[in-house]
Amino acid sequence: MTELERRANEMRKDIVRMIAEAGSGHPGGSLSCADILCALYFGGVLEHDSQNPDDEARDRFILAKGHAAPALYAVLAHAGYFPREELLTLRKLGGRLQGHPDSSLVPGVEVSTGSLGQGLSVAAGAAAGLKLDGKDQTVFALLGDGECQEGQVWEAAMFAAHRNLDNLVAIVDRNCLQIDGDTADVCDPGDLVAKFQAFGWDAREVDGHDIDALVEALSAAKADRQGKPHAFIARTVKGKGVSFMEHQAGWHGKAPSPEQTEAALADLAALEEKEACRG
Repeated sequence: MTELERRANEMRKDIVRMIAEAGSGHPGGSLSCADILCALYFGGVLEHDSQNPDDEARDRFILAKGHAAPALYAVLAHAGYFPREELLTLRKLGGRLQGHPDSSLVPGVEVSTGSLGQGLSVAAGAAAGLKLDGKDQTVFALLGDGECQEGQVWEAAMFAAHRNLDNLVAIVDRNCLQIDGDTADVCDPGDLVAKFQAFGWDAREVDGHDIDALVEALSAAKADRQGKPHAFIARTVKGKGVSFMEHQAGWHGKAPSPEQTEAALADLAALEEKEACRG
């Protein structure tokens, strides 16, 4: 297991612990995007500074799928934006780690999100603003695949291509599940690569759990300023790393019991032990 893989696995443990402590939250989609966030924040892709969160030179990251806040909080805590111990205050009265991220409370959170469909619009606006100011920072947005059923996503996609926002990178967490079941059954989003390409984007598929591949692809997109926004459809597993949560829509938005928490943490620890034996 590489250092980045170990980091992502530790983030998953934190996600399980904080949701269990809160008694509510969204484990499935948080676990599925942990590798993506790890690649961005620790793979040298995202320019950021935990000691100066408002640094004008920073890249912007927007969690469009705001219900996956536990994953964002985990990566921010690991990156030093606030103490890891604070993760256990998730959804607690008086705490700043709310069920959906609040930019007025948490350092490193660019935008308050949670209303699905709006994140890409905000990201496109931020990218357009940077262009107007003559700045070369990149804006990254992480969307859910169920979120791509929202019409506003495609209005933003059309705007971004029309404005040649090649400083915008959208990543779709394509775990194929949403709160009501399989995305193909609820409202099939179809071929998302082809859809983004039809809207004028440079779009391709990537393994959302191959951190090295993610780092390479996202870094290349960040450097590519050929006049098109970039989209990556990241194939992922909902509930990744926890055997009884994987591929289960029922784990979209509920907390594990104490016994399930223990089993989940054991699964994640076993992944490290398995990789250690291989090494």
